[in-house]
Amino acid sequence: MSEFERKLAQLKADLATQGARVSDLLLRAVEACFDGNVDEANAVIKSDEVIDRVDVEIERASIDLLRGGAFDEHAVRSVLTIVKVNNELERIADCAVTVADAMRENAEATATAPPTFRVMANSVVGMMRDANNALAEADTDLAVRVLSFDDTVERFRVDIVLDVQNRTSSGDLDPLVAFTLLAVTRAIERIADHCTNICEQVIYLETGKIVR
Repeated sequence: MSEFERKLAQLKADLATQGARVSDLLLRAVEACFDGNVDEANAVIKSDEVIDRVDVEIERASIDLLRGGAFDEHAVRSVLTIVKVNNELERIADCAVTVADAMRENAEATATAPPTFRVMANSVVGMMRDANNALAEADTDLAVRVLSFDDTVERFRVDIVLDVQNRTSSGDLDPLVAFTLLAVTRAIERIADHCTNICEQVIYLETGKIVR
């Protein structure tokens, strides 16, 4: 194994660990949201510090590896994929923090959410898990399945927004609670977008095909 291959293998392992870390953070944020658990929400926000630090470490190591002059097309795509996926993972963590922070400010908000909210959140947690698995296994079929689910998440989002707007207009929902629900829904929907971006990178890495 060449020095480049050894460093690339280490980067892939570090990225997989970061993916698992972010997936766990997201699950904890969603559960804290469902349970109205302020202490867990605070722990989620604190845990993001590690993800931010590792994000920088992976990016720096990727840049150093590219400077080494890898000319094999797949090797170059591998490093570029790591850089892009690393960035998506950091953004997912930021969105998970948004979920935890919004709930912390209004711990009772999700108790008033429509049933679709829980379904949407759990679905996105599943998308995150599958995106990680697709990346780890270079599974383009799984990546395509994740992409296909993005439209379903969008429909969930629309249903939730309409429900919140209607209940706010009728006076059945406090505007501050509505604001919190919409903020959390928006963050979860963005996580789904980042998961699809990761899967697009998996497809690019394995096939060279750019998916949008």
